[in-house]
Amino acid sequence: MSVSWLEPEWPTPPGVRALSTFRSGGVSTARYASLNLGDHVGDSLQAVGENRRRLKAAAGLPAEPEWLTQVHGTSVVDLDAATTKPVGQAERGASGPVGPADAAFTRRRGRVCAILTADCLPIVLAADSGDLVAAAHAGWRGLAGGVIEATVEALQVAPERLMAWLGPAIGPDRFEVGAEVREAVLAGDSGADAAFAANARGRYMADLSGLARRRLAALGVSRIYGGGHCTYADKDRYFSHRRDGMTGRQGTLIWLEP
Repeated sequence: MSVSWLEPEWPTPPGVRALSTFRSGGVSTARYASLNLGDHVGDSLQAVGENRRRLKAAAGLPAEPEWLTQVHGTSVVDLDAATTKPVGQAERGASGPVGPADAAFTRRRGRVCAILTADCLPIVLAADSGDLVAAAHAGWRGLAGGVIEATVEALQVAPERLMAWLGPAIGPDRFEVGAEVREAVLAGDSGADAAFAANARGRYMADLSGLARRRLAALGVSRIYGGGHCTYADKDRYFSHRRDGMTGRQGTLIWLEP
């Protein structure tokens, strides 16, 4: 099978491109089969390199994506900084992985923001002016910590000028969490109780996409799309850590065409 992906359905300005990869079309085997893009999960680095090469060629990417060292935090990196420049605690280095960081943005055409996930929620944002894009990694820890708020603040544009697309993530009928997760999220958003449904085991089913929509809307980002693809339920298309344990990672990318 060839490399394939999901493209967002959202009304971005001309020149804004985004995609979220499916797991087929690569060379990784066993639990990483087959288009694993993560080089930190135990897969062969040679296989990951070939998978990334295949993606770049198939999607016509203008450059190698700026892969982040993701840590479930809230640091945001400015990918256009010519030298190491902190935004929060993240840093842009001269080469190699960027970070540690869980979000990135660029105004430079041809530079590719990238997020790796296997159940967490990838979020991409674009300004309606067509000159700014960003990507963020939002699991429950990132949401509770404020990664969405940190990303929007770092962009330094009015939130009403932004639109967001929520990529594939574990769905609300598959994401079981404990009371401590619910409490951590509610501490920063007391009105988010509706995003947690109590189950028969005394735990909760959490709606990551719903939580992200609430936080984006509270900031003034009203144009929010996507959010309907469950990584856990669709084993043929997506890696899922919650479903499979040690596994690969899919990528969600956004860039401005040169």
